[in-house]
Amino acid sequence: MPQHVPSSLRAALPRPQHPPAPVPVPRRIVFLAHRDLGNPAAGGSELLVDRLADGLTRMGHQVTLLCGGPAAFRDYRVVSAGGAYGHYLRARTTFARQIGETDLLVEVCNGMPYLAPLWHRGPTLCLVNHVHSDLWRMRFGGPLAPAARIGRRLEQWALTGARQQSLMVAVSPSTAQALRGLGVERDRIRVVHNGVEEPGPRTERSPEPLFVAVGRLVEYKRIDLLLRLWERVRPVTGGKLLIMGDGPERERLERLAGPDVVFTGHVSEAEKHRLLCASWLLLHPSAVEGWGLVVTEAAARETPTIAFDVPGLRDSVVDGETGILARGESSFAAAWCALALAGRRRELMGKAAREHAAGFRWEGTVRRFRAVAGEAYRLGARGYAPGR
Repeated sequence: MPQHVPSSLRAALPRPQHPPAPVPVPRRIVFLAHRDLGNPAAGGSELLVDRLADGLTRMGHQVTLLCGGPAAFRDYRVVSAGGAYGHYLRARTTFARQIGETDLLVEVCNGMPYLAPLWHRGPTLCLVNHVHSDLWRMRFGGPLAPAARIGRRLEQWALTGARQQSLMVAVSPSTAQALRGLGVERDRIRVVHNGVEEPGPRTERSPEPLFVAVGRLVEYKRIDLLLRLWERVRPVTGGKLLIMGDGPERERLERLAGPDVVFTGHVSEAEKHRLLCASWLLLHPSAVEGWGLVVTEAAARETPTIAFDVPGLRDSVVDGETGILARGESSFAAAWCALALAGRRRELMGKAAREHAAGFRWEGTVRRFRAVAGEAYRLGARGYAPGR
């Protein structure tokens, strides 16, 4: 400062501004998950983890996926800890031997927990697609009911008692509400929605009635219910019902299927794009979802959805605008028939669905997740427990 400036004026002059200190973020991030996206049984959860891991890698983070089953080559590191179930027992030792030092461990909690906070001393973050609760009874019924009770209690304890000092990412408001119902404090939950790819050029809509259901063929997706409803809808609408996906229920479902039902098995992304563009409606009879990623994928292609008013799907479907949420089987069948016969309304819903889907892109999902990851890292690094 010039010496001739009176001291009385010096205090009024603006002081030099120093740039704010950079906010610490985790550089070495490890995702601990059940499967890699290349696994034949992969679904929406695996796609979410892949998009997060890939996006964070592009931002300069060092990302590793530690999972069970086959591991594919990716731009980020993938390490297999063993088989589909054995890797739960070997995750800790594999982490210690092959991963080592990390800034943040992200445990993907989809039913069976890894209990990472009990053996990992560094910051952790829990990513929850949906709380299984009643799905345990659906998966382990009859003589296996005791296993369902054990699984439900273990999941609840893993999401509450074992995680008293870590943040949780829920993929939808429904999942966040389910976590609060278990006793997780509200201020420990952050919502980060799924994204969707910008679809390529649209292909032609089918001139004949075409309806699709997409997903892994497991009990809670309730494709058997859809097949029963198809017998009521088909005489009214005609056309075909395509079931895209594979899974342990496929053989049983094929035996239940009536006329004009086609099981495509697993399809490529290009073929999925073509069929979602061609379809008149996406049908989603699932009992529960975290978000229902395929709803947004269909919406981006101007295809509205009919689903049940259940957790997850009530978040991804805007009832009456981008699709219809049914309160029961009869209302599902009625909505299916009504939209199939109302071309103009279906077209308007498809355009609204596309506009709604435009607000969900993977770039935004990765940015929001990175912000929460930074928060979890800072909280864990100083041993601070939210809510205290």
